[in-house]
Amino acid sequence: MELTSRERGRGQPLPWELRLGLLLSVLAATLAQAPAPDVPGCSRGSCYPATGDLLVGRADRLTASSTCGLNGPQPYCIVSHLQDEKKCFLCDSRRPFSARDNPHSHRIQNVVTSFAPQRRAAWWQSENGIPAVTIQLDLEAEFHFTHLIMTFKTFRPAAMLVERSADFGRTWHVYRYFSYDCGADFPGVPLAPPRHWDDVVCESRYSEIEPSTEGEVIYRVLDPAIPIPDPYSSRIQNLLKITNLRVNLTRLHTLGDNLLDPRREIREKYYYALYELVVRGNCFCYGHASECAPAPGAPAHAEGMVHGACICKHNTRGLNCEQCQDFYRDLPWRPAEDGHSHACRTCDCDPMGSQDGGRCDSHDDPALGLVSGQCRCKEHVVGTRCQQCRDGFFGLSISDRLGCRRCQCNARGTVPGSTPCDPNSGSCYCKRLVTGRGCDRCLPGHWGLSHDLLGCRPCDCDVGGALDPQCDEGTGQCHCRQHMVGRRCEQVQPGYFRPFLDHLIWEAEDTRGQVLDVVERLVTPGETPSWTGSGFVRLQEGQTLEFLVASVPKAMDYDLLLRLEPQVPEQWAELELIVQRPGPVPAHSLCGHLVPKDDRIQGTLQPHARYLIFPNPVCLEPGISYKLHLKLVRTGGSAQPETPYSGPGLLIDSLVLLPRVLVLEMFSGGDAAALERQATFERYQCHEEGLVPSKTSPSEACAPLLISLSTLIYNGALPCQCNPQGSLSSECNPHGGQCLCKPGVVGRRCDLCAPGYYGFGPTGCQACQCSHEGALSSLCEKTSGQCLCRTGAFGLRCDRCQRGQWGFPSCRPCVCNGHADECNTHTGACLGCRDHTGGEHCERCIAGFHGDPRLPYGGQCRPCPCPEGPGSQRHFATSCHQDEYSQQIVCHCRAGYTGLRCEACAPGHFGDPSRPGGRCQLCECSGNIDPMDPDACDPHTGQCLRCLHHTEGPHCAHCKPGFHGQAARQSCHRCTCNLLGTNPQQCPSPDQCHCDPSSGQCPCLPNVQGPSCDRCAPNFWNLTSGHGCQPCACHPSRARGPTCNEFTGQCHCRAGFGGRTCSECQELHWGDPGLQCHACDCDSRGIDTPQCHRFTGAYDSIRHAHSQSAEAERRANTSALAVPSPVSNSASARHRTEALMDAQKEDFNSKHMANQRALGKLSAHTHTLSLTDINELVCGAPGDAPCATSPCGGAGCRDEDGQPRCGGLSCNGAAATADLALGRARHTQAELQRALAEGGSILSRVAETRRQASEAQQRAQAALDKANASRGQVEQANQELQELIQSVKDFLNQEGADPDSIEMVATRVLELSIPASAEQIQHLAGAIAERVRSLADVDAILARTVGDVRRAEQLLQDARRARSWAEDEKQKAETVQAALEEAQRAQGIAQGAIRGAVADTRDTEQTLYQVQERMAGAERALSSAGERARQLDALLEALKLKRAGNSLAASTAEETAGSAQGRAQEAEQLLRGPLGDQYQTVKALAERKAQGVLAAQARAEQLRDEARDLLQAAQDKLQRLQELEGTYEENERALESKAAQLDGLEARMRSVLQAINLQVQIYNTCQ
Repeated sequence: MELTSRERGRGQPLPWELRLGLLLSVLAATLAQAPAPDVPGCSRGSCYPATGDLLVGRADRLTASSTCGLNGPQPYCIVSHLQDEKKCFLCDSRRPFSARDNPHSHRIQNVVTSFAPQRRAAWWQSENGIPAVTIQLDLEAEFHFTHLIMTFKTFRPAAMLVERSADFGRTWHVYRYFSYDCGADFPGVPLAPPRHWDDVVCESRYSEIEPSTEGEVIYRVLDPAIPIPDPYSSRIQNLLKITNLRVNLTRLHTLGDNLLDPRREIREKYYYALYELVVRGNCFCYGHASECAPAPGAPAHAEGMVHGACICKHNTRGLNCEQCQDFYRDLPWRPAEDGHSHACRTCDCDPMGSQDGGRCDSHDDPALGLVSGQCRCKEHVVGTRCQQCRDGFFGLSISDRLGCRRCQCNARGTVPGSTPCDPNSGSCYCKRLVTGRGCDRCLPGHWGLSHDLLGCRPCDCDVGGALDPQCDEGTGQCHCRQHMVGRRCEQVQPGYFRPFLDHLIWEAEDTRGQVLDVVERLVTPGETPSWTGSGFVRLQEGQTLEFLVASVPKAMDYDLLLRLEPQVPEQWAELELIVQRPGPVPAHSLCGHLVPKDDRIQGTLQPHARYLIFPNPVCLEPGISYKLHLKLVRTGGSAQPETPYSGPGLLIDSLVLLPRVLVLEMFSGGDAAALERQATFERYQCHEEGLVPSKTSPSEACAPLLISLSTLIYNGALPCQCNPQGSLSSECNPHGGQCLCKPGVVGRRCDLCAPGYYGFGPTGCQACQCSHEGALSSLCEKTSGQCLCRTGAFGLRCDRCQRGQWGFPSCRPCVCNGHADECNTHTGACLGCRDHTGGEHCERCIAGFHGDPRLPYGGQCRPCPCPEGPGSQRHFATSCHQDEYSQQIVCHCRAGYTGLRCEACAPGHFGDPSRPGGRCQLCECSGNIDPMDPDACDPHTGQCLRCLHHTEGPHCAHCKPGFHGQAARQSCHRCTCNLLGTNPQQCPSPDQCHCDPSSGQCPCLPNVQGPSCDRCAPNFWNLTSGHGCQPCACHPSRARGPTCNEFTGQCHCRAGFGGRTCSECQELHWGDPGLQCHACDCDSRGIDTPQCHRFTGAYDSIRHAHSQSAEAERRANTSALAVPSPVSNSASARHRTEALMDAQKEDFNSKHMANQRALGKLSAHTHTLSLTDINELVCGAPGDAPCATSPCGGAGCRDEDGQPRCGGLSCNGAAATADLALGRARHTQAELQRALAEGGSILSRVAETRRQASEAQQRAQAALDKANASRGQVEQANQELQELIQSVKDFLNQEGADPDSIEMVATRVLELSIPASAEQIQHLAGAIAERVRSLADVDAILARTVGDVRRAEQLLQDARRARSWAEDEKQKAETVQAALEEAQRAQGIAQGAIRGAVADTRDTEQTLYQVQERMAGAERALSSAGERARQLDALLEALKLKRAGNSLAASTAEETAGSAQGRAQEAEQLLRGPLGDQYQTVKALAERKAQGVLAAQARAEQLRDEARDLLQAAQDKLQRLQELEGTYEENERALESKAAQLDGLEARMRSVLQAINLQVQIYNTCQ
């Protein structure tokens, strides 16, 4: 209101809000007035007709759906009528009401207000018991309805509603619901009071059961208690406008007895009865009439009637003045308003936008399209006056033929729904986020011109990832920081990452300080470690760690986070951290406000905590190196009894610098976005990412904030830099930068081996795999993988014994008899036995050597002379041994060799092993000789001489004549030829014939076939002829075929033919076969043979048969009739035989059964008997094989020659053994004879060998002498070299050795050269090679000197052992000598130090005397104090140097004495003999000198104290100057601090001014 008053005071018009409020107040006051005649008239442009009761004069337009007595008298009763005895009446509404003639008529017209004397005598009444009744008023025109008043004679309705219609009853709308129980009657309708002027609610206050009569129902359309924004709005006008009004009575009030008693008398008490109905309103003229006339058809002279036809003003017309009059359409018709009549005016066409100079239509003519008062506009002009451009056009001009120009607006950036541009200037109406004359550009900070509601979208650049809030107008791409991508710069470029909050981390293992006690720790698979790096550093009380911070990314405050691990339960600790800066902090820098005490921070670790955040931050700047000193001041805890606790201490993991991110501009900018970011960061506790080492994925709320602040701190994303050897990919996790590591590799960049791994390389790291038995820890050295072994353990993983031991983990020395250095680590078996030894402990000689190499016996393995040693070309034995009795060497010859020294070929072998390179070879006899037979093959040529198995030839490779088969397989079999069919010329004897040696085919006679010539060829027979087989010669037509029986030659004849060749008649036939053959048909009783004569028939046969029959008859009679006769004799013999059989039958049967049983037992016993064992013992295994397949034969077996076969070459039976013994005996006999023959030659060779051995011994002795001489020269050279080196060392250790002398000595040493140059050495090597090539018969010489060489080697080994012993003795002597020299040197140094100390003491005393004199002079002459102070400073510096020299000399003497004493003790241990007395003397002298040195040291310390007092006095005099200088510097720093504060305030003011300008721009954009 104050602002309004001021503006009004300045002459400005009232704002429209205030004018609307005043208008609503006036309208509400008008509507709230009591019903009274309104004063008609027009007020300030708007006309208001008089208000009255719309029912007056319209009784005929009022109807009711139910009225009592319309059809005849109807009884009704009243509920209570105490003053009258009569309680039931009649209603008769068939005629209108008349107080005199018809007082019982109760039509609806009775409710219209009248001014009769007895107003309560008439009323309207409904029928009894009908709850739903409607009362409706139908108006003839539109009226303004203001309020309704109903006065009831009976109870008011329990439920009713008021409705209206503004379209003459076509549609209805509810004004208000009334109900005693709104929830039951009108469910879902809101309850009163209304909150808005157009709310439809249910009201209960007019529905109570009391009063029982004259109760009122009042309804106002506009509640005066509710403010109305615009009373002339179309919504308000439509709410007030009615053409019909309807009251629906829906429920009666009863006393409840109608529910229990349904009688008619009860129902007659309940009905609706209405005394009066008032409908207040006025005619509806839209403010263009102040009075109304009767509408057509309405009564013209009804008193008090509100008429419905408006008497229009303002050049309007119509029943409700709803349109302009003809020729008054210059402006569109509008309702009148308070202060503006909106009167219709005559047409006023604009000449610039209308045609024909601005004329309009003079009248209406639908056919011609004429409308009176309408202007005819140009093409691009609109408006009733053609006064404005059409939407989308601007610049109305009379000279423009079309009237206006088209707007040049971008449709995407222009506000839709209206003209796109200003009709005058053509400036487009831009959307909120669009600018430019054509609305074709986005506002700064926005992009993407489109059809969206706002036109453009905000850039929304990431506050950290983008350099500024601006973006590309077309693409929306923000200007990203380095390695940030995405439209908003909110994403990290592949190959880069955003650092975690704890990215600035320094491991305690990498710090400097006292000796670090690093505790490495392995990561359990499947668990997330609670630490970083390789482990921890154990920090004890009073110890300090120094963290070197090379640089930080941004100048700001950093919180100090210390990660650690307590060692006892509930451990607490007090720690101190000191920041050491490289120099003073400039006042103009960001950290210029610091004071020295800010760099000393105290912190306390609370129990159960694993990290500590120091209470105060530290300000650091980039490009500067800092040192952070962490000190454990004090610690303690409540250690449990079972918990070992060696003392106070902590396990320090790492130190982290956490940036104080809330001070960044993205959080502290003060704008709404910054405040929201800060609230989100704190609400979701995004800072917890940097507290613990284990990381989880950030929440959706924290992830963008963490990316923004990281890129803001580090000016973008950081490169992954994944190690190509240790990582699986060049890309890393965008959050934190962790690369994907190979197995066993850790570190953010995958550049380190994890604890418990080593050997960083292309395949990752390998597990240490330290043995839990042999290693002290599971960790190993990172490069080599060497584990830390326990005592006795050895190897990379401490999983085996040291070299020369075995039996891990209980290692013990290898037992190899001095012939091997290593053995199997598990079994102890020696590996790599030397000296020609072998066996598990090198306890025996290898093949080719003999002797006993075991340590107790000390023997050597000597080569077997078979006939020469191993490695030569004439060694033919697998091993040898020395006979215990004869002490002779017994050779075990290789296969193919024999003899005492294996110098001859064994039977079955040939060659000449006596010559160099000669050897024995197996005689190639195809396995067909006896290998034990010395004469089986020629011993020189190898030709086979005694072939076995029926073979022959130089290699026994062919079968003998009369045999065939494969000689190489010992399968030559005798030729089996049939003598009848074999050529007799190929059979030299009846039992031997020659056959094909391969196939065994015998040479057959003509027409004979078969491998053995044992059958005729087909169609031939008679093999027994001895000349071959004869043709069958079967008759071609009378025989069935050409074949015949090969033995008889009988052909197979057809029926009726016979004879051998089928050329005769068939048997038992006679005649000419060429003509006809007849059957003999002889009587069997009279013929001798059934065959008759083949040509003549039966005559001869009969005669011959007759003679034979007669003879037969005679013989038969003689045999049967004569006594005795054969028949009678036979009968008597038969009777005797039967008698004997009967007598011997039982005895025979019993004996037969006994024999049967005996035979069964013998058969069973025979089956149990086996010749297998006998065969195996006699002939050889196997003894149960058949003779055909058994290689050794056996009982009953014979060879092809029919000779018994038992034994063989590979058989071990008695027979084979006997044969072998016999062969060996024969061979031995031959060998003995050969040995006797060779004895003479051996003796001569032995003599020659003895002579050569003597010569070799002489040469070896000469070589030994030369070797000894060379060794002496080498030892002398070594001694000289050692003396030279010692001299150089002594010279360099002397205190007076100046650099020039050292350089000269080094130059002399470098000038030394080897005796021979490279060319000389090469020439010497060539000469040696030439000498070697010139040697002749080297092999023979070497063979002859083998023994000499062995003896020389033995002598050389003896010499080496003697040399080793001598060197040991020499070393002992040198040690004693060195100790004595060291003691003498120490004595000399001690004496020199004592002399120096005495001299220094004198100098110090003299200096003190001079100081005292000068101090006295200083007291007498204070004016010269400055000069004397400078002299004192110089003297004090000299004293310091001398005191330092004295201390150094004393310390050196003391150390030298101690060293000499130690050396002397070592010498005493090494040698206790003739030098003992000298050692005691040296020891006593060294002790005395040491005591003298200690005294000198005490004197030097006393001088040091006196010098310190003098120095303190001089420093006191300079302290005042330093204090003044400090005061000056402090004042200077204060001035710099104030200047920095002013700079900061100035920068703050600039930022505030910039923020204000930004807000101004935003508000301008909003406007």
